[in-house]
Amino acid sequence: MPAIAKTPAPAPAPVFPDPFLASPQDSRPHPPCAISARADDFAAGAVSAPQRHDRGLLLYALQGVVTVLTETGNWVVAPGQALWLPPGMLHQKRGWDSVAIRALYMDPQLGGLPTDCQPIQVSPLLQALIGEAIKLQRAEAPSARAGHIHALILDEMRQVCPASLHVPLPAEPRLRRICQALLRDPASREGLDAWAAYGGLSRRSLTRMFRAQTGASFNEWRQRVLLMEALALLSRGAAIADVALRLGYASPGAFATMFRRTLGVSPRDYFRWGDAAAAV
Repeated sequence: MPAIAKTPAPAPAPVFPDPFLASPQDSRPHPPCAISARADDFAAGAVSAPQRHDRGLLLYALQGVVTVLTETGNWVVAPGQALWLPPGMLHQKRGWDSVAIRALYMDPQLGGLPTDCQPIQVSPLLQALIGEAIKLQRAEAPSARAGHIHALILDEMRQVCPASLHVPLPAEPRLRRICQALLRDPASREGLDAWAAYGGLSRRSLTRMFRAQTGASFNEWRQRVLLMEALALLSRGAAIADVALRLGYASPGAFATMFRRTLGVSPRDYFRWGDAAAAV
C-alpha cells in the first residue's frame, strides 16, 4: 500500500451549501460611489460564511492562497491574481494559510465588465490602483481624486487578461479529496498511483476524470499548484533559492526558468510592484 494511504485523511473541505437552500450573508451597505474597496485578512484555515453581493466583486489575493467556492465552479487564487465574481454570485472563501485579500465592489450599472466568474492576472497598474482605492476608502470623504482612481480602475477592468496560472478545483468528491491533500502539501513526492489509491480510484479513472473535470492532466494540475505555492512563499518574502529548494527544484535557475516559462516574467519582476500594494 502506498505510504500516502497510511497518512491521516485531510481535514474536510468547507461545506458549501445548496445555493437554493442557503441563507447567505447579504452585502453590507456600500457608499454611494460606483466602486468601493475593502481590505480583509484571514487566519490560516479560516472559512467565510456564504455570501452574495448586489455588486460585482473583484477578489485580489495580495498575500497567501485563497480558495473560492461558487455556484458555477471552484477556484484557487494565488498572489498577484484576482477572481471576478458577477453580481449575485453565491460564494465562500477559505485560506489554507494566512491570507490578505483586497476587494473591489463595482456597481452593476457599470458596463464592459465580465458577466461570468473569471480568474484575472492583475497588472502592476491595477495592483497600484487597488491599493489607492483602499486608502481612499479609509479616508471616507469622497474626493475628486477618488473619482479619477475609480475611472482608471474601470478602464483597467475592461482590459483585463485571464490569469495565466489557473488552478480549477474538481467537483467530484474523490478528486477533490486528492486536491485538498495536495493543496496542503504541494511539494509531495507521491506519484500518480499513490494518489489514485488515496482517492479510492484506479490510475486510469483518476487520469480520465481529472482531465474531464479540470481541463488539465493530473501532472499539469500539480505543476500549477507547485507554482501557486511558490507565489505564496515569495509573497511572504521567502528567498528564491529557499523556495526552489523547498519545492524540489535542482537549482534556483531551474526554478526561475520554470517560473518565466509559465508566467512570462521572472520571480523578481512578478512581485516588483508588490510593496506598494502591501502598504495597504
